[in-house]
Amino acid sequence: MLVHQPVRAVFAKRPEVQEVFHRVSVNLPGRMMLADRTEYDCLAIDMSPGDVVIGSDALPRMGERVIAYIDHLGRLEGQTKAVLDRAFIMTINATERKREKLAAQLTWIANRHELGLPEDRRHTRLTPRTSLTRLTLEDGRTIACRLIDLSLSGAAIDLDGRLPIGTPVRLGSIRARVVRHFAEGIALEFSSVQSRETLAEFL
Repeated sequence: MLVHQPVRAVFAKRPEVQEVFHRVSVNLPGRMMLADRTEYDCLAIDMSPGDVVIGSDALPRMGERVIAYIDHLGRLEGQTKAVLDRAFIMTINATERKREKLAAQLTWIANRHELGLPEDRRHTRLTPRTSLTRLTLEDGRTIACRLIDLSLSGAAIDLDGRLPIGTPVRLGSIRARVVRHFAEGIALEFSSVQSRETLAEFL
């Protein structure tokens, strides 16, 4: 990763922007692609559902289109609205529904250490390649849902409604149970620690 800790110092000096959404301090690595299709490491450090401050040694031009793939959040697309010292502010182009989902994700990221989510701290949270999936209940019924992220020991799932805590389910071929509710989703704990090979279908 090319971005270093001192880049945080610039955020106290960032230009004033209209604060429409609640802002969250984050520390999420990723990759970004500029308009000329060159790719660079980056770090999302401060964001809301409306914009994101991204630290990087490569900076776009004002108004330039940027696509960023951020761990735990997936694909973000927008335009550069301010260029700072080794960082820039990018708007997030999204529908109202997408912004609501992003707000839920940010809430989960900000509070997961307080929520007691089934996250074995030895296991890094992984960003899925595709988020749309299904949970299978014991009676064979399936529920469409969205996979926020997962680790070797559990997963965070965004779905309409709630399954009671303790409900056994299958995520793909992986047996799990519901252990927590948060924001607009549920947290699953796998019945056993998985290997990366087992999670390959999601990654």
